[in-house]
Amino acid sequence: MKTLDNRRSIRKYSDRDVPEELVSRLLTEAERTQTMGNLQLYSVVVTRDEKMKERLAKAHFNQPMVTGAPVVLTFCADYRRTSVWAENRNAAPGYGNFMSFVNAATDALLYCQTFCNLADEEGMGYCFLGTTIYNPQMIVDILKLPQLVMPIATITLGWPDENPQQTDRLPIEAIVHDETFHDYTPESIDLFYAGKEALPESKAAVAENGKQTLAQVFTDCRYTKKDNEAISARLIETLKQQGFIK
Repeated sequence: MKTLDNRRSIRKYSDRDVPEELVSRLLTEAERTQTMGNLQLYSVVVTRDEKMKERLAKAHFNQPMVTGAPVVLTFCADYRRTSVWAENRNAAPGYGNFMSFVNAATDALLYCQTFCNLADEEGMGYCFLGTTIYNPQMIVDILKLPQLVMPIATITLGWPDENPQQTDRLPIEAIVHDETFHDYTPESIDLFYAGKEALPESKAAVAENGKQTLAQVFTDCRYTKKDNEAISARLIETLKQQGFIK
C-alpha cells in the first residue's frame, strides 16, 4: 500500500532515539524538492533541547506534542541567505517585499512537505502545527530569527507511540475543476459534505457546541472571524518587523 494512504498525524511518541544522522539525511534528501529560481528560499531550525521545546510550546498554545516529541523542526521562509550572498557578491538585493515573502513561504512549505513524505517512508511520525503563524513573533524571538526570515511551518517528529484513526477527506470531485473553475452550488455542497457531516464525531461536535450544523462549529467556535482578524494583525506586524512589508 502507498505510504500516503496510511498517513496520519502523530501526537504521541515513543522514547526511541531519533539519530541526528537520520534527520540530517532526510533534510538533505528533501533539498531535491522544487524551488523558485533554484534559490532554496528556506531554512529549518532543529530543536532537541528540552528547555527550548518548553519555550516553543508556549507559542503553540502548549500543545503536549511539542515537548513530547524528540525533535521539533521549524521551517522558515528565508530570503536573508540569498540577500547576504548578493551583498557579498557586489549585487543589490531587493527582497524586502511581500512578493518575496510569498515566494519564500512557498519554498519553505514545499520543502517541509517533501521532508514529511520522506519521514513517512522511514516509518516515522509527525504532526504539522498550524499554530506557527498564530504567534510568529514569539517564535521569531525564541529562535532569534533575523530580518527576512519568517517562521512558516512547524512539525513535531519522532517514532509513533499511537495509531490514531485517519481523518476524513472530501471526495476528489470537490477539489478538481476541469478546464475552468466551476463554482459551488447548494446541490454540490450537499454532495461534497454529506460524508463529513454524517460522521459520528461530526455529529458529536455539533451537539457538544450547541450548534445546528457542522459549519457553525467551524465559523463560531474553532476559526472565528474575531480570532482570524487578530491573528492576521499579528502576522502582518511580524512581517513588517522581519522586513517583508514596508
